[in-house]
Amino acid sequence: MAPVPPGIRYLASFNRDQWYRAFTFGLTFLLYTSFHLSRKPISIVKSELHKNCSSLSELSTDSSSSSSQPPSFRPDMDCSWKPFDKSNYKQLLGAMDYSFLCAYAIGMFLSGIIGERLPIRLYLTVGMLTSGLFTCMFGLGQVYNIHSLAFYIFVQIANGLVQTTGWPSVVTCIGNWFGKGRRGLIMGLWNSHTSVGNILGSLIAGYWVSSNWGMSFIVPGLIIAAMGIICFFFLIEHPNDLKTIYAENSAPLNNQTKSWNGLNGHKELYMQHKQGSNSQSWDTELLLPKHSGGVPVQQVVMVKSDSEPSAISFMGALRIPGVIEFSLCLLFAKLVSYTFLFWLPLYITKAAHLDAKKAGDLSTLFDVGGIVGGILAGVISDKLGKRATTCAVMLLLAAPTLYGFSMISQFGLGPTIAMLLVCGGLVNGPYALITTAVSADLGTHKSLKGNARALSTVTAIIDGTGSVGAALGPLLAGVLSSGGWSQVFYMLMTSDFIALLLLLRLVSKEFTSTKPHPNSAVEMKEH
Repeated sequence: MAPVPPGIRYLASFNRDQWYRAFTFGLTFLLYTSFHLSRKPISIVKSELHKNCSSLSELSTDSSSSSSQPPSFRPDMDCSWKPFDKSNYKQLLGAMDYSFLCAYAIGMFLSGIIGERLPIRLYLTVGMLTSGLFTCMFGLGQVYNIHSLAFYIFVQIANGLVQTTGWPSVVTCIGNWFGKGRRGLIMGLWNSHTSVGNILGSLIAGYWVSSNWGMSFIVPGLIIAAMGIICFFFLIEHPNDLKTIYAENSAPLNNQTKSWNGLNGHKELYMQHKQGSNSQSWDTELLLPKHSGGVPVQQVVMVKSDSEPSAISFMGALRIPGVIEFSLCLLFAKLVSYTFLFWLPLYITKAAHLDAKKAGDLSTLFDVGGIVGGILAGVISDKLGKRATTCAVMLLLAAPTLYGFSMISQFGLGPTIAMLLVCGGLVNGPYALITTAVSADLGTHKSLKGNARALSTVTAIIDGTGSVGAALGPLLAGVLSSGGWSQVFYMLMTSDFIALLLLLRLVSKEFTSTKPHPNSAVEMKEH
């Protein structure tokens, strides 16, 4: 007999629950990747909605001068896409950004509360299908020649609202499947879906942006809708949900049953056992002697001793220790992160004197640093058992690093690349840790007494508060940048220090607490 290959032997070492856990990790990763993939096209298509028509106008004038026909080129009609062809196009494009972000921030507070009262799989499926619909609708604006600003604003607002179904749902699922012992590392790796989605969205939208920008929205919309269908068929919300499948598979196929009104009116099911029959399940056979002689065996029915835990209220979630502090901290941390997201390419263009394409490519290094920072934050917080302290240290280091970046980026490409990676890690590290591992920890806090249904609401409160900062950051940067980029960086450094101050009470509590941090997996409660 040939020896078993080492790879197969390694795969066979994993049990069924571990395979389901890995499957849920990968599926939720892909699901939220599609969310970010569908958000990215708007930033790519902006340059197509309002073009620089000067070069086209000069080309048209030169060609018409050689002929007797007057020039027929009209930049306001032939170049940009109405209504973004006017001089106030920056305000119009900005209005689309803020309409999405504000709708997302407001909707996030409601999303967790609603999702906590509905099956997560169905809630997430509906959200992804409707998000795909509204993403496609933006692209259909080109197909059907729609030039109404109200149409595009409506699509952005609607898409911002339905996209709030994503984050609380996937964090709840991943928090249900993974315990606290290595939650920081696992969620640090898992949170890289944000950057992966941004990269894929840029590539897909960029493929069609010059030839047919409507397809830059339609294709991502179809992708997230298709992922919604996959979610409906395959997402497992909680490990306890598999008990139903196990019970069905272990139930006898050819047994006869009868009911009996037992003590206090409870019905107990009995199974007629036939001697020599092979239809008994493995757990039934363990309870039977080898020669039972047809003795009827009572089938064990597990019944909850207490009622189903009720969904937590908004104020109840706020009373969980640490929710308010981490929520406000995330507001300022996300303000810094989203300011870089919207303004970094333009800053690199001005400071490093690069063209738009090179600046855009260089800005992706900030996301690369963010992936590394998120993983490091998770590993360190797992090792120390101190989430708040890990965030505080990274925020403390981020503020002077931001100042250094504002200075060193003027001295060449090499220092700029190095500082982009460092800034990305220190800025996005706390942001990633709070939105993933910290949210999952607070959603399974001991004060909830095993009520696992609170995780969705807690996640929504934390990320919803952070989304307020995500909407304010780019707005403040646009206002302050007119007075010089140094004012923008002072605003970012101030935000980091405020985020740090908000965590000081939790940091002090972590150091004064003598209770060892949990290394074992959190118990999975039925829901």
